[in-house]
Formats: sequence, C-alpha cells, structure tokens
Amino acid sequence: MKRVLATLVTLAGMAAPLVGQQMPGATPAPAASQTSQSSTAPAGRQLTLKEAEAIGLRNNPQITVGKLQALQAREFVREVRSALMPQASVNVTAVEADPGSRLSAGYLTNGRMWSRAAGGVQLSQLITDFGRTWNMVSSSEYQEKAADQNAVATVQQIVLAVDQSFYATLETKALLQVAEDTVKARQLLADQVQALTNAKLKSDLDLAFAKVDLARAKLLMLDAQNDYEASLSTLSAVLAYPDRQDFVPVEPAVPLTPPAPDAAPLIQQALDLRPEVRALRNEVTAAEKFGRAEHDLWWPTVSALGVVGGAPVRDPNITSWYGSVGVNVNIPVFNGFLFNARAKSADLATQVQQKKLQDLQDNVARDVRNSWLGTQNSFERLTVTQQLREQADLALELAEARYRLGLGTIVELSQAQLQKTDADIQDTDAHYGYVVSQIVLAYTMGLSR
Repeated sequence: MKRVLATLVTLAGMAAPLVGQQMPGATPAPAASQTSQSSTAPAGRQLTLKEAEAIGLRNNPQITVGKLQALQAREFVREVRSALMPQASVNVTAVEADPGSRLSAGYLTNGRMWSRAAGGVQLSQLITDFGRTWNMVSSSEYQEKAADQNAVATVQQIVLAVDQSFYATLETKALLQVAEDTVKARQLLADQVQALTNAKLKSDLDLAFAKVDLARAKLLMLDAQNDYEASLSTLSAVLAYPDRQDFVPVEPAVPLTPPAPDAAPLIQQALDLRPEVRALRNEVTAAEKFGRAEHDLWWPTVSALGVVGGAPVRDPNITSWYGSVGVNVNIPVFNGFLFNARAKSADLATQVQQKKLQDLQDNVARDVRNSWLGTQNSFERLTVTQQLREQADLALELAEARYRLGLGTIVELSQAQLQKTDADIQDTDAHYGYVVSQIVLAYTMGLSR
C-alpha cells in the first residue's frame, strides 16, 4: 500500500511541469479528498463495519470451535463431580451348580456353590478422601473458566482481523479513486496539449511527455484496481466466504479522540481484561488444585457400601432376600513410588503454567506500550498532515493566481500542485493509520467492541 502511495507521489512529480502548461483558467485535477465515488470499482452491496463483524462472528468456524471447547470443559466438570455422588448398579445373576460342589482354587470367597437366580442393587458412596475429589472438581471448574475466556479471545481476534481487513479495503478504495482522478487529470492535460500542438503553440515533445504521463497514470490505476480487488478477496476470506464478494465498504464515523497521556493505566487494564491472561490465570489455579489433589493420593479413602436383593429361584438353604451394609477404608502403603511421581509431575506442571503466565503478562505489557506509542505517533502525524494540507491548499491557490496574472512561473505552479497531491496522500494515510492504531490498542487492552 505504501508502495502505491510512493508511486503516486513520483508520478505526480514527473507530471507536474506538464500540468502547469494548461491554459489559464483550465480546471485543475480534483484533490484526493474531494473526489467522487470510484467509477471502476465493481458495484455491489454496501457493507458497514458492524455488519462485517457480525458476518465474521457468524461464519467463522473458530467461533464454533471455541464454543464447543467451552461446552466440553463444562461436561468434564460434571464428569469429575460424579465421584461425589452415590454410585448404584443393578446385578442379575443365575448359577447352575452341582449339589455339594466347592471352589478349590482361584479365589478367596465362599467355598460353597448354590444353584440360584437372583437380582439386587449395589450402592456405594464416598464418605471422604480428605479433599482429593473436591480439589479435582475445583481444578476442572477453573479449566472450564479458562475455556470460556479462550472463546472470548477467539471472538476478539476475529473482530480485529475483520476490522483490519475492512479498513485495508477502504484505504485501497481511496487509492483507487486517487488513481482514477490522476488518469482524468492526465487525459485532460493530454487533450489540451494536443490542441495546442495542432495550433503550433506547443511542440511534439510536450505532447509526447503528456502521453507518457497518461500511460503511467493508467498503469497506476491498474495497480490500484488490482490492490482493491485483492483487498476485497482478503475481506471475503476473513468473513469466511469461499468466493470473493462484491462488497462496497461504507466509511464508518469513528471519533478521532486523543490517546491516553500515560501507558501505565492501560497496561494494568490490559492485565485485568485480556481474556488470554484471564484464561492462563485460571489454568494456573487449575494446575495448583490438581497438584493438591495428587498430593492427597496418600490419604485414606473412606467409602460406604451396601447391597440388597432377592433370589426367587434358589436352594432351600438360601433365604429369599439378602442385604448388607459396610464401610471400606483404603489406605495406600506402597505402589512403587507412583504417587510421589504424580505429585512431583503436578508441581512441575504448575510451575510451567506460572512461567507461561509471567511471559504472557510481559508480552501484553510490551504490546500495549508499543500500541500506545504507535497511537501517539499516528495522532501527531494526523495533526501535522492536516496542517500540511491546509498550507498546501493555500499555496496552490496563490500559485494559480500568480500564474493567471503572469507573475508566476510554471515551475511554481507545478511545485504547488505536487505539494497538494502529496499532502492529500499523507493526510489520508494518517487518517486510516490512526483509526487502525486505535483498534489495535483497544484489542491489546482486551476491550470488546
């Protein structure tokens, strides 16, 4: 885009001497900021910034991925919490055994076997494991919060991409308009020089220069047209359209407010609001809770057990109903240092997450500071280019008056026209640059649009 701007300035400089050779009273080429709607830009439906953001959020598959991951994390919380609920199962058993048979090997159980058909319910309830399961539930809840924040971060990233692509399309559209106006001005100049040449008032060399500048202006317009088409293709892709759409972006009314005087409060606000930071903080807390749960593996687990059922088909020695309740205490003694390794692994994973959070916070602070500096620079450039444009307008008006009165030279008029063109380009670039810098700063601070 800057290459196109530089090419435009160079072309204007090369053609400036010829512009001055227009007949007194001829209409000069219109400024970039005063041009009408582009004539070669393809006609299509108008698209506002809000509509583009809504389409991007509706069509982009990453939004659906983020929502699904958040729902998956929510179900994992239910999965872990189920260990705190009563566990019930129904058993149906039928046995055909030889009278008086015994179990002689394989199991430590009742040695007598009876023919029977019975059914019953088995119940179990965790009484306490000294906080391990609660820590696991808490860890999964923080993982769910992290997934929710990651989904928010995905939304903000897509909105940023849409905004940047939208304003890039607006800028290439403005450059295309400048190129079209340049072609019109060069065509007018070539026609005037042709008439003067036919009248033997100008030489064939002047006409040749006019036609060369006209050809260069047409090449510039072709490049600008290609850049505009490419920006539309990029915008369509960001909005998740498989094909290029003929959008006509509408310039939004964005207030150009001055930037904040200090970056420190912005950095603190970013550390509080950025969804990536919030997500990683939740992941750190989740890792800490999981580490506590892994250390709690060495504590006993106390559970209540109960069974009840009946045997409608049975040996006369078996009663028709049975039932039993009991308490089981599981005390870990030795398992090959498995629990020690799991606890140490969890502690190391927590340290990894803490260092990642520290690194992310440092990067966020750097991004906010750099974005703030960029916004300050863009705002200062905006003020300077506005002053430059006003002075260039005044200089061109004076140069044209002097040239009409025969007091000025064509060099003065050409220089004034070149300065006016350059000022219009610089002012346009400063305008879009400041708007985009505001958008980037808001994103780095975690502000939703």
